[in-house]
Amino acid sequence: MTLAVPSVGDAKAVHALVGACAPLDLNSTYAYLLLCAHFAETCVIAAQDGRPVGFVSAYVPPQQDDVMFVWQVAVAPPARGQGLAGRMLRELLARPAARRCNYLETTVTPSNAPSTKLFRGLARELGAPLEEVPMFKEEDFGAERHEAETLFRVGPIRGRPGPT
Repeated sequence: MTLAVPSVGDAKAVHALVGACAPLDLNSTYAYLLLCAHFAETCVIAAQDGRPVGFVSAYVPPQQDDVMFVWQVAVAPPARGQGLAGRMLRELLARPAARRCNYLETTVTPSNAPSTKLFRGLARELGAPLEEVPMFKEEDFGAERHEAETLFRVGPIRGRPGPT
């Protein structure tokens, strides 16, 4: 298993991977092209035998240079249950692009038990506090049928994991 910085050439495969990872919201191929081009240093692609099996998309929000916001964590069904999601997040936190980040944030829907478990476990592993607060209500999504999203804020993060 290799963990790397994605390239534009990975975007189509990332789109297909996320499409196979319900309940994640599938974004356009263009969105994944931008992530792999503009935000590559804050994204992680995992490959096994040359095929993508995991992807983390993240970015540092404007005016919040101490926060790394994780947009999506995707793990292909055959690669689940092996700790890959946690490995990709630790890889992300070990990168130079995250050196000023004291907080890791994401949003999770109430029905997404695997993501809840992942981020609670990461907070424990890092010895960092975890705050869970409502961020987006169902009605914020308009006509789109979408669950509410809870903000998970891990931090402050004192130490950094080493590369995986």
